Amino acid sequence: MLKFTGTYTAIVTPFRNGQLDESALERLIKLQIKGGVDGIVPVGTTGESPTLDYDEHLRVIELSVKFADGKCKVLAGTGANSTKEAIFLTQAAEKLGVDGSLQVAPYYNKPTQEGLFQHFHAISSSTSLPLILYSIPGRCGIEIAVETIDRLVHDSVNIVGIKEAGGNPDRVSQLRAVLGSRFTILSGDDALTLPFMAVGAQGVVSVVSNVIPRDVSNMVRAFSEGKLSLALKYHQRFYPLFKDLFIETNPVPVKAALAMMGLIAEEYRLPLVPLNARNREKLQVVLRHCGLLK
Repeated sequence: MLKFTGTYTAIVTPFRNGQLDESALERLIKLQIKGGVDGIVPVGTTGESPTLDYDEHLRVIELSVKFADGKCKVLAGTGANSTKEAIFLTQAAEKLGVDGSLQVAPYYNKPTQEGLFQHFHAISSSTSLPLILYSIPGRCGIEIAVETIDRLVHDSVNIVGIKEAGGNPDRVSQLRAVLGSRFTILSGDDALTLPFMAVGAQGVVSVVSNVIPRDVSNMVRAFSEGKLSLALKYHQRFYPLFKDLFIETNPVPVKAALAMMGLIAEEYRLPLVPLNARNREKLQVVLRHCGLLK
């Protein structure tokens, strides 16, 4: 079973005139590979999956596999708050040749911990893909409890890790204590990557690496290799970017930044709207400070 450690970019979905911009997606993925990331995560929250229809969702996954061309892993976002929908997307992604699947906790309908167990158990039973759970209570309204994760891992051999986005390093310590080193923990928050790795995480699913793939990869790799002072230098240099790329709802700021850098058209789907003028100016300042804009 594959391990998903290192840097994984939660890649944006570029649009142009209301449609998928396939050439821009290819350009972004090739830049990620050149930047040395370990993998990409298409059609997650950052990829605006809530506003893609099924055909578009699967097309982005298909293109991601094609453009990655085996040079980095593809961890497809195929979770849903409907178990049936998550199974459909996961099985379709498996046929398209992805390396694994990211499974977000069901949002809005707020299942109990038993409901979460049954949801993820049903998905894991439907596929041979490695699965990474995704706990983000700020968006889902619920947290996948450590006890539920432990139960799932011992029940399902293909549940191999978690993207932890609850903002609490203690959760990483709890998971590591219960599940040992074989279970992969990835930070779901760029600003907390180093704090999380300090207590046992093994990498990040990063939004910021859309913009600076090499620097995020180097930071994670430096920490993994015991070069702690070097990792801290990367963190301190880019910390303003780690914060300001979330100045409004993700992925609005990161798509604005990529557009400022000339990499994509700045286009969103409602209900997401462009940055307000004050935040746009603040983002431009930090991009210049990081040497990304003239």
